[in-house]
Amino acid sequence: MQTAVAQGRDVVVKLADSIGRVMKGQDAAVRRLLAAFAAGGHVLLEDKPGTGKTTLAKTLAKSIGAKFHRVQFTPDLLPSDILGVSVFDQKGQRFEFHEGPVFTHILLADEINRASPRTQSALLEAMAEGQVSVDGKTYRLPELFFVIATQNPVEYHGTYPLPEAQMDRFMAQFSPGYVEPEVEVEILSDQEHGHPLDAVGPCASVADVLALRQAVRDVRISAEIKRFIVEIVRRSRGAPRIVVGASPRASLSLMKMAQAAALIDGQDFVSPEQVVEMAVPVVAHRLMLEPDARFSGVSPAGLVEEILKAVPPPV
Repeated sequence: MQTAVAQGRDVVVKLADSIGRVMKGQDAAVRRLLAAFAAGGHVLLEDKPGTGKTTLAKTLAKSIGAKFHRVQFTPDLLPSDILGVSVFDQKGQRFEFHEGPVFTHILLADEINRASPRTQSALLEAMAEGQVSVDGKTYRLPELFFVIATQNPVEYHGTYPLPEAQMDRFMAQFSPGYVEPEVEVEILSDQEHGHPLDAVGPCASVADVLALRQAVRDVRISAEIKRFIVEIVRRSRGAPRIVVGASPRASLSLMKMAQAAALIDGQDFVSPEQVVEMAVPVVAHRLMLEPDARFSGVSPAGLVEEILKAVPPPV
């Protein structure tokens, strides 16, 4: 009889295969996305237009028999356009709440940094607590609720930087990046007469995903690995060139992502290699650098890599 971890890995393998048929040459991005998805967090994809951010999100959604909504964020988008609104029913003489697109299993928040900070913040409660509050009432979201947000680089026209509190709600941030020329030629051939996304169908259910998330929690993690995680995050606080370091939420996220990576690798325990692999996508986006550091070309990812070199992994 298969263990829970083995069964969870079977689900991940099916999802990775389904996504891989559309997202050619993006194995690292797919792995990170599935790790965050299995760990129960949310993902922020930042890259230049046309690098497959939206396609990656759509392919994951189509690979699962779940509800999916996409919201295109624009400067005139209102919080009620996401959360929903109470409408007065004249026949019943009472207000009825009409659910917004946030009431779904997978939400694609496309180009999230094109909306105003007020609208961006409307997602905070949903992402952090799995609920929304409208007109003094609280409404629970589905048990499976996963936000994939995309954003263009902040130097692009018409963008609003996400507030630090919301950046901290994303378990991971990464960039799909450009593919190799040979892979790009293959993409052209695949889409010559259609789009491979049209052929994607469900290969997992909501129940499968919930079981997968439970299996991730069952992956063992030693006290030494936990101390390794805490030391990585702790060194980002008060470090030179860093104004605001990562919070304890980063430690929790790194632990969960490492557990998910171990499951994907077929292990029922976390190794230091999985912590190191997931440290940059989990920690870097939570750091606020000094202005001089930013202008001199220092990146949060580079600083996290420096920390990783300075912290010896447990033997």
